[in-house]
Amino acid sequence: MRRFGERLVPGQRYKARPGAYAVLVRGDQFLLTHQSEPRPEYQLPGGGIDPGEGPLAALYREVVEETGWRIAQPRWLGAYRRFTYMPEYDLWAEKICHLYLARPVLRLGAPGESGHEAHWLSGPEALERLANPGDRHFLAQVLHRFNM
Repeated sequence: MRRFGERLVPGQRYKARPGAYAVLVRGDQFLLTHQSEPRPEYQLPGGGIDPGEGPLAALYREVVEETGWRIAQPRWLGAYRRFTYMPEYDLWAEKICHLYLARPVLRLGAPGESGHEAHWLSGPEALERLANPGDRHFLAQVLHRFNM
């Protein structure tokens, strides 16, 4: 599985943290979430898969929590991993990120997760603003696939 991001910290133990994330496209716009804490950054909507939860159930739940949108027709794009410190959980994590392409179909309201805002951006702007190189890689693949 391809790896992106920070280098491993020698001697540090990492806990596996699987997650599901979405490239959300409507026309020529992409829906990202801006998370204000622990550091302000734009991200693909998604997050951790809870114990006993499948990747698709986590994807649907996380997208609503972080954007306020319900999605449809998720299609698996691939997966990558990255090693990082997650200060909000005081956790050194090996994030195993499952990426999906999906359509936002119904706005239910504002994001329910504190500190998140939903933003519609053009493909090039979204690519520039995403903080995570793995997220940028998969968004770039979608942009290339659809000649955007």
